[in-house]
Amino acid sequence: MSNGKATERSKAAEAVKAFAIDAPDLPKAIDKAALTSGGYPYDKKLKRKAYAKELRRLQIELLKLLDWVQNKGERIVIVFEGRDAAGKGGTIARLTQHLNPRKAHIVALSKPTPREQDEWYFQRYVPHMPAKGEIVVFDRSWYNRAVVEPVFGFATEAQTQTFLDRVPEFEDMLARDGIRIVKIFLTIGREMQMKRLHARHHDPLKRWKLSGLDYQALDKWDDFSRAIERMLARSDSAPAPWTVVRANDKRRTRIEVIRALLDVTPYEGKDAGTVGAIDRKIVLSAASFLGDGGEEE
Repeated sequence: MSNGKATERSKAAEAVKAFAIDAPDLPKAIDKAALTSGGYPYDKKLKRKAYAKELRRLQIELLKLLDWVQNKGERIVIVFEGRDAAGKGGTIARLTQHLNPRKAHIVALSKPTPREQDEWYFQRYVPHMPAKGEIVVFDRSWYNRAVVEPVFGFATEAQTQTFLDRVPEFEDMLARDGIRIVKIFLTIGREMQMKRLHARHHDPLKRWKLSGLDYQALDKWDDFSRAIERMLARSDSAPAPWTVVRANDKRRTRIEVIRALLDVTPYEGKDAGTVGAIDRKIVLSAASFLGDGGEEE
């Protein structure tokens, strides 16, 4: 690392320590470091015109995929997990934008009721599984038990360990019943997370996206990192592998998530040229991501 780069990283580290979300202006050091934070390999965002053109091409392929799902009676579950402000909602919106909502559903469950807390942990997710000819997208999922709940003390260590032991069995059961499972984890650098949360906090039209836990999460970066790495290591399996996407650039993220879904699904009429090659700089298997340092800054 050059002296200039080292100085920039040092300034960013100091700014992270002093970060206050209520401050009206985002520190320049955080803003400058945001895009390449967390080891992101690009220092420029994907251009808007290129993004719009590629998105349209891939969304047409998604229509082919849904037609295949309906015609063949396939069932697909897509699980989205990720850091706060990683772009899950925006990515899901682009993925489902032109799909028939009767056949492509989004599920975003609120916190469990007292009754649900006394049930088998996976029970409240089962009614939302797809029937034949359907795709279901989970905007956060049963993996709350692996990350959010233990980090905030909503689950004991014993409960978390039990979940991590049982989740491969649960997903294997779904797969053996004919459900295709695609699991996406979006990760962003710490400075990028701060930049996005700061922007939401100061925008009255977006502040609704923030909860009390989002504010608390800013001080629990390392706790989340450890929980995420454990989750990926323990729940990656052949029937339900994780795809990890470095998501500092929202446009690239949306393109690559859709491309990854199209790549792993054997739908009829696939145009391989349109789907294109996955960008392995930002799209990784769980093993590759963890071997590359995982959530380390």
